[in-house]
Amino acid sequence: MLLDGKRGLVLGIANKRSIAWGIAQAAHREGARLAVTYQGERLEENVRDLARQLRDPLVLPCDVTRDDDLKALAGSVKEGLGGLDFVVHAVAFALREELDGEYVNTSREGYRIAQDISSYSLTALARETAPLMEGGGSIVTLSYLGGERVVPHYNVMGVAKAALEMSMRYLASDLGPKGIRVNAISAGPIKTLAASGVHGLSKMLEYHRTHAPLRRTTDQDEVGDAALFLVSNLSRGVTGEVIHVDGGFHVMGMAAL
Repeated sequence: MLLDGKRGLVLGIANKRSIAWGIAQAAHREGARLAVTYQGERLEENVRDLARQLRDPLVLPCDVTRDDDLKALAGSVKEGLGGLDFVVHAVAFALREELDGEYVNTSREGYRIAQDISSYSLTALARETAPLMEGGGSIVTLSYLGGERVVPHYNVMGVAKAALEMSMRYLASDLGPKGIRVNAISAGPIKTLAASGVHGLSKMLEYHRTHAPLRRTTDQDEVGDAALFLVSNLSRGVTGEVIHVDGGFHVMGMAAL
């Protein structure tokens, strides 16, 4: 019960395959009480159905592109939970057409949307939720190797992930004096609703399985347990870090010839 008595907020659940749901399950298993969010009516039913498996959850709407939604979310969490000990930001989006073809053809609007939702939302969320972590806490976001290296068809999302990781570091510096740690998990590819927009996902998963040192793909539970470490007291000396949960794939320069 690493999180017994702790209160957390998890954004980014879409369905049972979401990495955010894997993290929510791990936090619930270790005793946390959670607030979870949904974006729009289309996902509300899915999130509410899943939330029934949690301990007295709050289920709240939030569109991270709207400052008013983020303020309302923070207010509802304060009223319902009294405060927060950790926040999980698992939100990313890019227009599907921006993930095909060449990055050089990225549209101005496509770039703006990817940066707003996938990167800036972490900063906006931290600004609203940090005051709820009066005794210190932890913020965790989700990244991917495409923010460090070129991954085919990841395009503008890779650039957004690079910005997200740098934002995480600046936030770690800003919030550290308040006892709030900020870290990222760079997960291997997982077949989620968000990942389905990446062209050639099946080939990507197979390549990862055959070339990662552990010779398997990443699963939802592995990421959930890594997040559990980062939001618990076990990682009390860790901030500003990107932890790779990808079977070691990120260390490989070239596959065996």
